[in-house]
Amino acid sequence: MDKKPEKIIIGIADYVVVHNPAVLVTIGLGSCVGISIRDPVARFGGLAHILLPSIKESNNKENPLKFADSAIEIVVDTLLKKGCVKSRLEAKIAGGASMFTFGTNTMNIGERNVEAVKQKLKEMNIPLLASDTGANYGRTIEFNIASGVMSVKSAFNGIKDI
Repeated sequence: MDKKPEKIIIGIADYVVVHNPAVLVTIGLGSCVGISIRDPVARFGGLAHILLPSIKESNNKENPLKFADSAIEIVVDTLLKKGCVKSRLEAKIAGGASMFTFGTNTMNIGERNVEAVKQKLKEMNIPLLASDTGANYGRTIEFNIASGVMSVKSAFNGIKDI
């Protein structure tokens, strides 16, 4: 009898890399972005929950997992140390909503986060297979390492598998 894969919750400014079967979950992505990266052959995958675009722009560099650029580097480095092959890595992302509008001035950290994530993945030659980003609503994601499916859940839009 197949047992259900373990669900592992990833908090804000955190990440997990594990061998499947496992489902990595992060809750309450607003302007934050959830980034999944996996090697389907080695059967390892990771999920990071980032808050801000770049560690270079920040005065407080205490937790590099807060930032798109440094968090992606950490996840990829961890995957490679587990025996994954860089050329097989693939990514999916969700989040990056525009949650706060002040008059006509939108503090669009979500959009900046998405752009930073896409830029870093491109820089590292990791293909972005799918994304569910933007708009103005929060998301919760579940990333199944075995299948590579990311389920994106939102209060108003139901569940979307990417």
